[in-house]
Parts: sequence; C-alpha cells; structure tokens
Amino acid sequence: MRKYTIIGNMTGNSMDAVDLVCTTFEGNKMQDICSFSKPYDKEMQSRIEWLRRQVFNKTRAEIESISEFEAIHNDYISQIASCIEEMCTQHHLDKNKIDAIGFHGKTLDHNPPSKASQNGTLPYTLQIGSGQMLADLTSIPVVYDFRSDPLMAGFDGAPLVPPHNAHIAATDGDGCYYNGGNTSNFAIIQNGKALIGADAGPCNEYVDNYIRERTALSFDKDGFIGKYGKIDEDLLQTLFTVGRNFYQTPLPKSGDPAYYHRKKVFNYVARRDIVLEDAVRTFEYFAAYIAVQALTLLPADIPVPQNFILFGGGWKNPIVRESFEHLLSGSGYVLPEHQNTFESLKRRFKQKPQVRYSQFGEYMEARLFADLARYKLENKAWEIPEIVQAGQNIVCGRLAVPAEKKRSYDDKINRAAKGWQ
Repeated sequence: MRKYTIIGNMTGNSMDAVDLVCTTFEGNKMQDICSFSKPYDKEMQSRIEWLRRQVFNKTRAEIESISEFEAIHNDYISQIASCIEEMCTQHHLDKNKIDAIGFHGKTLDHNPPSKASQNGTLPYTLQIGSGQMLADLTSIPVVYDFRSDPLMAGFDGAPLVPPHNAHIAATDGDGCYYNGGNTSNFAIIQNGKALIGADAGPCNEYVDNYIRERTALSFDKDGFIGKYGKIDEDLLQTLFTVGRNFYQTPLPKSGDPAYYHRKKVFNYVARRDIVLEDAVRTFEYFAAYIAVQALTLLPADIPVPQNFILFGGGWKNPIVRESFEHLLSGSGYVLPEHQNTFESLKRRFKQKPQVRYSQFGEYMEARLFADLARYKLENKAWEIPEIVQAGQNIVCGRLAVPAEKKRSYDDKINRAAKGWQ
C-alpha cells in the first residue's frame, strides 16, 4: 500500500492567514506531521478584497485585462511558496520526499448550479492561483483546481469537505461535521459515509470584516467584544432577510460571500447607529443561528445525528459555540418566522445533542486539500454525496509538475470560470 506525504494549503475567504499542514496518508490512516500558519497583513487583505470586487461576474479575458490582476496574483502565489519553504525549513522536511502540494487557490466569485438555476444564468466558479507557478517556485508537484471538475459536470463544486469528514469519521465517529470558517458548512456522516453536505451561511464573514473596519483587531478573540453586547432582534431579522434567497434554497447548496450582502448589512448598522458591542454580538449569534437554520432544511429521509463534531476557527469563539448549543437544545431567541421549523428540528432529536470539537479540528480545510491531492494522484473519484447518488465518478483537480525553465503561466484562473461553456 502506497504511503503519501502531502502538504495541504488553504487561504479561505476570511483571508486571515496562509494555513499549511503536512499529512501522511496510508490507506485509511492519516497522520499530521506538522502545521504552519502565517497571518496576512492588512495590505494583502485589502488588495484581495479589491480584486474580489473587480472580478465579480467577469469572464477570464475580462479578469486578465484588469491592470493589477497579475501583480496581485503573483504576490499571492509567492507568499504561499514562501510559507511552504518556511514550514519545510522550520520542521526539517525534505522536499524531495513530499509527493505533492494540495492547493485550493483563492475563491473570488461563485455562481454554482443551485444559484444559477434561480437567476437564469449559466453556472461558473472562480478561483485564482497558478498551480504551475507554485510548483516551479517550490520544486514540488502541485494538485489544484479541484472545484472545476464537479461544477462542469453539473454539480455545485462546494463544499468539497464531506468525503474528508467521512475519512476521519473512523477516528472521530459518525455525526454532523460542522465547519465554522468564513462560511459554515456541514456534512452528515453515517456508517463512515457522507449522506449529504452543504454550505449553511456566514460564520466569520460579518463579524471579522466588521471588526476589521471598526477597530485595529482582526477578529473578536474569545468573544471579548461580543460578550458586552446584546442581540439586536431587528438586525437579526435584517441579516436573514437580505440573504433569504440563499438561506431558503433547498439542500445541497453552495454559498459565497456575495450572497450575504455584507455592504448592505453594514450600511443598515450605520444608519441605525448600532453600537459596536451589540452589532458584534448579533453577528456572532447569527453565525450560530444560520448554522441551525440550515439543519431545518434536511430532507425527512436524512437522520439528524445526536453528535456534532466541530472544526474551524469560528467555533473557538465561545459566544458562537454556546449560542449554537443553546439553539440546538431548543433555547435562545428564534425569529417568529422560524419558530415552527426550529421546533420541528428539536423533535427530530432522539436525545439531547452532544457537541464537541474534532480531534482533527485544527487545519481541517488545509488537510482536506492534501486528501484531495492524494485522491488525484491515485486517480480516485472524490465521493461528494450528490455526485455518488447521481451514479457519477469524478476525479477532481489538475496536476502541475515543476519545470526548470521559466515560463508564462496560463493557469492563473481556474477552468470553470465564467464563460467556460
């Protein structure tokens, strides 16, 4: 049985850091060797946010014509390569013994089939990040562009994590695996298989960005700001209302920051002059609220597990986690329009829900892309639940092998960007 050593990389929508983990895979066994994280500076965060606004709903040719695109892209890849070099040096990793880097790239726009069918457009997804450039800079093969294959086959292309949750269920056990990142997503794992996976909605999206705009901080560490605030019920209603089209979309579905209308929400907060602490507390409560609301959409034939296994930095905020636990158990404020559905969800639990943090909770998303790279190297289909249920087998990703000669890179934008049809 072949043993693989792979570095997984993730730079999520929150743009807080470059996260890396080096993991070995041997059959069903996986073990993290080391990890590394380096925060982005505010300049890089603002450049990426600027680019996100520029590329919205644009084709590959239109994106490549943006004057700053190439410089931002190249700096992004160079920073990831530098972090990989730093991790290898720090942890004495022999790069010649690393089989691949699993690289997600930076998602800047997302219009999956579940969304496109509502607005009468053609589906696409946009990630930037040249795998070939990263391979050349690090001298390590890179597997990348994972979302394009499922999307071009008619599926949402995200979340990609349910099969990885199923792989670690051998250690962590069956249950609902819930990620608290910029967007929260979950997968129901039963008997070691993923039954369904979906994005729920914003977790860190509102609170992190609001704090960055209003303070010198990057996030609300340990809920320090939010604990001094109170829930603003009108703001809570507004948060749901502005994103209603996405939040009420049936499962499975794939989210994107554009669906949460952050600017509209922040303008509403400013008009009402809501104090910082109350706004932060309400954003944190909404992160938990929308995670539970998504569970109310589970089809009747999908069991609601008693065990909830958490991963991702959003759950480290005690206000978010405690609010989630309270709402699962039937306490906490619920919007009038959801009282019946939340009560129905409560009746689907046979026992009181048990919530804990995953043994593999650290660097889960980075490890996911190491796992995806391993599957690509083995030419194995990534078993996203809705793809399996449709009877299809899709191998995700592209492979870039380091080249000695300098070149121009034509893979800065993924294959399934707007206009791929």
